[in-house]
Amino acid sequence: RDLDQAKMAGLHVLYEHASGYALFRVEEVEEVGMLLPTVEKSVKSYEKFNSTVKLVAFSPFKSGTNALDNCNAISEGILHDDLKIFLENNFPLKKKKATLGIADPKIGSAIQEELGIPLTGGDVVLEVLRGIKLHFHLLVKGLTETSASKAQLGLGHSYSRAKVKFNVHRADNMIIQSISLLDQLDKDINTFSMRIREWYSYHFPELVKIVNDNYMYARLARIIGDRKLLKEDRLEELEEITMDSAKAEAIIQSAKSSMGMDISPIDLINIETFASRVVSLAEYRKSLHAYLQGKMHNVAPNLSALIGEQVGARLISHAGSLTNLAKYPASTVQILGAEKALFRALKTRGNTPKYGLIFHSTFIGRAGAKNKGRISRYLANKCSIASRVDCFADVPTDVIGNHLREQVEERLSFYETGTAPRKNIDVMKEALSEMNEMIAKKRKEDKKKKKKRKVTENGDHNATTDIAEEETPGKKKKKKKVHSEEEQAVPDVSLNESTVTDGEGEGKKKKKKRQSETEATVTETEVSLNESGLADGDPDVKKKKKKRKKETAEPAVEQEEEPAEVPKKKKKKAAAPLEESMVLGDDEGEPTPKKEKKKKKKDKK
Repeated sequence: RDLDQAKMAGLHVLYEHASGYALFRVEEVEEVGMLLPTVEKSVKSYEKFNSTVKLVAFSPFKSGTNALDNCNAISEGILHDDLKIFLENNFPLKKKKATLGIADPKIGSAIQEELGIPLTGGDVVLEVLRGIKLHFHLLVKGLTETSASKAQLGLGHSYSRAKVKFNVHRADNMIIQSISLLDQLDKDINTFSMRIREWYSYHFPELVKIVNDNYMYARLARIIGDRKLLKEDRLEELEEITMDSAKAEAIIQSAKSSMGMDISPIDLINIETFASRVVSLAEYRKSLHAYLQGKMHNVAPNLSALIGEQVGARLISHAGSLTNLAKYPASTVQILGAEKALFRALKTRGNTPKYGLIFHSTFIGRAGAKNKGRISRYLANKCSIASRVDCFADVPTDVIGNHLREQVEERLSFYETGTAPRKNIDVMKEALSEMNEMIAKKRKEDKKKKKKRKVTENGDHNATTDIAEEETPGKKKKKKKVHSEEEQAVPDVSLNESTVTDGEGEGKKKKKKRQSETEATVTETEVSLNESGLADGDPDVKKKKKKRKKETAEPAVEQEEEPAEVPKKKKKKAAAPLEESMVLGDDEGEPTPKKEKKKKKKDKK
């Protein structure tokens, strides 16, 4: 009793609200037995409850996503970092008597493992938490009742939305709903078609004996209408529906000598509208069946290949999901759908059922009366294997399902004729080799598709760039022409100068040519000097100037046509004196050794 009183003396309670975490301290009471009745009395009134329970700390959530993360962690029994920091900062870990009261045992075990905080539970903690829920907006300063309710509503919506969005059984749910709707449509179509048979038989009773199919009967009732107006001209229409000329002729003959009563046109209109409704339901049932087949081939291809789409879908819907069906052993898969008969047999100590939903597969119907239980057990075994492969395989294929179907066929033939079936190991090796080949082919096809997408995307990008380049083609071509003519003019001038100045043999000419090729910048600067008139005023230089003027006459005309390119040429001319200053030094300074050699050669001449 003293230990219990010591525990209750340092009792703290953790409360998780939609707005944040709160830690409360329960005030000390002299006797432990008095603690529970005092809390129960003070829960309804805020003043009494505030005297027994005090707020220690409150940590609000930063955002809605943060609140959702904490909520998911608490529901899964994981200690979030925010809660860990909150308890480390606010809970008195140094006190030996301090204990923490928590309602959820999952999160309590996680807190005890990581932080080592002693935990308590029981009626007192539950009553305190009930009072905190009632008066939480009054215990925390700055929190109103409307804001607390809005936070709870927003977190509840986001939590449920996330649970639905990240549900593992999203594809299974579509199968479950479609198979249940398919079964309901079958029942409704049968009842509606029986109603049409009874209703229209008052007018044309002989049609029921001729046509047995409900869908065909509804279509005929809609087209025939009044039997007195049915003549041989409409034989082709009846043949299209019945797909039999003998039936169509029998309908016309029986309409002429029918024992039915006359019917008013209003009654006929009602019958026709109801028949059209039944026909539309039957057509929708066909489209729904096709949808279910495609869905089953995507979700559970092996199970659908083994026992069919409808039986496989019924097994999945009865189990709840494909993962639940994969978890079941073969014995429960065998009896799935026959729970009433099983429990009745267990109560009365009679024979247990041999099959449940598996009975609708074709294998059990083909087996003999003695072998039905054996083949149902074998088929349930293969169904459990197929469901596990479909649930946990990365790439869905129906290879293993087809091989399992072959094994069931071999077992049926073994029961009938006695021919030994293949071993399971050999069959599974073949199935795995085929499945690996199929997976490799699919991956190659996926890679090819990705490459084609990239090529198409790059092609579109290149097409846009080509269009952008073709917008201004004329200016670029003219610029290229001007630059090519200028480049051609510069080496011609350098060659002419070398031929004029060389007069002492072919060896010197070759040296000059090499110098002109290696030092192109120097020749360009000399040409610019000759043009500007900085060099000596010899008559040969004047002749060269005239030649250059003639050569540069054509580019000058093009320059007048393009005023936008003129400033670029001016920049080049302005840049030339800078190059000259780099090579020659100052314009008015001492001449370079190359100039001195040229002057000496001219003096000799």
